[in-house]
Amino acid sequence: MKIQIINGPNLNLLGKREPSIYGSQSFEDFLEDLKKRFPAVTLYYYQSNVEGEIINKLHEVGFSFDGIILNAGAYTHTSVAIHDAVGGIKTPVVEVHISNIHAREEFRHTSLITAKCAGMLTGFGMEGYAMALSFLTSKAN
Repeated sequence: MKIQIINGPNLNLLGKREPSIYGSQSFEDFLEDLKKRFPAVTLYYYQSNVEGEIINKLHEVGFSFDGIILNAGAYTHTSVAIHDAVGGIKTPVVEVHISNIHAREEFRHTSLITAKCAGMLTGFGMEGYAMALSFLTSKAN
C-alpha cells in the first residue's frame, strides 16, 4: 500500500513554529514514528509552500497511490485550485489539520477542500496523520 502525505505552507517549520499550537516535534521525526507504526504501508512525504507544486503532486500521485493525506495549511481556506485538484483525482484524500481550525481565527473555520475529501481530521495534533492512515488502511482491506 502506497500513501502520500502532502503538507502545505509553513509546515516545514513544525517543531519550531508556534509550539503552543503545533507542538515541538518536527514532521520528519514524527514521520519516522509513523513508519514504525505502519510497517505494511510505504509512506511518501512531500512539503511545499507553493500552491501549484501541491497541485502538481496531487496530479502526480492521484491516479496511482492508494491514499493521500493532505494538510494544505492556509491554502485550506483560500484555494479553489486545490479543491479542484482533489476533485479531479481518483485516489481518496483525507484532510488533516494539527490544530482545531474551528477553535482558531474565524477565517480558518471554512475549508474549501473538505467537500472533495473522504473525511477531515482537525485538532488531534500530529496524531491526526496516524488516524488518517488507520482510515485509509482499513478501506483497503
